[in-house]
Amino acid sequence: MLLVVNLFSLISVDRAEAQCTAQDGLRRQLAVKVDPPAPRSEIPISSAADVLAWKTIRIGTFTDTFALRSAMSAMGCGVGNSADEILARPAFTLSRKKAEVELVAVSVAELGFQGEASLREIYARAQQLGLALAPAEIAPQLRLQYLDQPIGEFLTIGMEPIGTWAGEAVVLTVANGGAGLILIGQDGREDAQISAISRFVFVRPGSSMAPETAAMAR
Repeated sequence: MLLVVNLFSLISVDRAEAQCTAQDGLRRQLAVKVDPPAPRSEIPISSAADVLAWKTIRIGTFTDTFALRSAMSAMGCGVGNSADEILARPAFTLSRKKAEVELVAVSVAELGFQGEASLREIYARAQQLGLALAPAEIAPQLRLQYLDQPIGEFLTIGMEPIGTWAGEAVVLTVANGGAGLILIGQDGREDAQISAISRFVFVRPGSSMAPETAAMAR
């Protein structure tokens, strides 16, 4: 019982002693009986109204990117090389005000594609259905607030790509490949081909985040 109580306390993002590792993630899932993701229907959705909110997270909780990166380091969350570079880019911004954001997670197949689709096609289809692209801040915030992510799950954030110092377009992915919870970057070119089984995270229409997107700060 004490172990379960301690594990629940680790969920809080504000607790620096929380450990963001695969071992702790698996232990947490077993202790609190977190079920693996249920098989998802691949029937294409017809509108954003068909998609239930998947998760609500907080944004605007860090004053600058240095505090954000320090929190990720303190919690042991891994950050890939390209993702680490993106967090340091001027184009990566943070909301000035605290808000809660409703997110949805959909597969490329649920957006109506078979086989593969380009990133441009995926974004266009999602927006046509009424889903909104997420600000880049969503990626590290989701990483910090999704400590019970199942092993083997990779969630690409539907966001505007950010260029590396070398000019490579990158989008961010929240992942648990089995070696630990991590934030990584992946190909963000418009013509990048994405598998139909890949899953994307978008902002749910009517989210309280909307008024905040106009006011961003590093």
